[in-house]
Amino acid sequence: MATNVNGTSTEDTKRAEEFLKKKLSFRGNAFLIIHEMVKLNATHPTLLMDEFLHSIFFLGKLNDPKFIPESLVSNDKEISKMLKDFPRPFALYSSHLPKRSPFSCVLDMIVHLYGENDEKEIRKRLQDFVSELKKGGSNGLFSSTICVSQSDIPKGTRYYGVSMSTSGCNPRRIMIAASCLSSWDSKVADAVMTYYPNKTKNPDFDGTIKLPQHVRCQAYDICPIKEKPPCKSCGNLFGLGTSEKKEWPYGNCAEAESLSNLLKDDERVREQVQPTSETCTDKNREKVKKSVLTELKRLLGKKSKWKNTNFYDPRV
Repeated sequence: MATNVNGTSTEDTKRAEEFLKKKLSFRGNAFLIIHEMVKLNATHPTLLMDEFLHSIFFLGKLNDPKFIPESLVSNDKEISKMLKDFPRPFALYSSHLPKRSPFSCVLDMIVHLYGENDEKEIRKRLQDFVSELKKGGSNGLFSSTICVSQSDIPKGTRYYGVSMSTSGCNPRRIMIAASCLSSWDSKVADAVMTYYPNKTKNPDFDGTIKLPQHVRCQAYDICPIKEKPPCKSCGNLFGLGTSEKKEWPYGNCAEAESLSNLLKDDERVREQVQPTSETCTDKNREKVKKSVLTELKRLLGKKSKWKNTNFYDPRV
């Protein structure tokens, strides 16, 4: 086996260099995504830009190595200047939790620009953008899957969601817990919390649901674009028919966000979606939420001295 002058093998050195490259690629991908959002926001300003910045700055704090906000935007003086219009994400990224991951904001911005009916263009725009991000050799900060949920096909409103766009296991667990406690529809959150955080079903609380047959819930790989069957986890959570054996972390998949958006907006469908177990009671739900909050605080404590679990609101 070939060795270097310091005695380590060439193979070990290559692995270490590749590992470091992936860790540092967070900054490169963060800058590219920020740059894209700045361009999109310039033509259609929304609160999404404020929420997006806070979320990506928060993940920079969790990253190893850590990146402060200024280090993520300093590559471009024009962008740095523009972002001075968003002081709150810079001030609160280390004291307030995001409600969702950054790429969810990117998706919402694209849907806002093209309209929810132009599904093909939305998926194509995401594909083009993710293709550019993947050139850096990292899968951090961008999603691999998009999901579309829809009732009253073919004319019903389309509701979109993407898979968790974090970098690393603990940040993903943190964002799933945060989404359950702050942003997802309660029925989706109940289903996810039934299995959170270790893919083990809670024996005392079952908030899983079964979607009506008339509801479309179709996931797609973003790059390249192709239909993706539900994984075993989504089958367990939402009653989606599947023969897949892969069991992703519960709440990681794009189906959760997409269905949450549908249920928040369509009261008729929401009434049709009921828990499948008598253990899904208000009392048991509060116990599970407390357990998820405890796990969230534990994970935050591993990464930093987090003092509270306040959630960031760009509307304030």
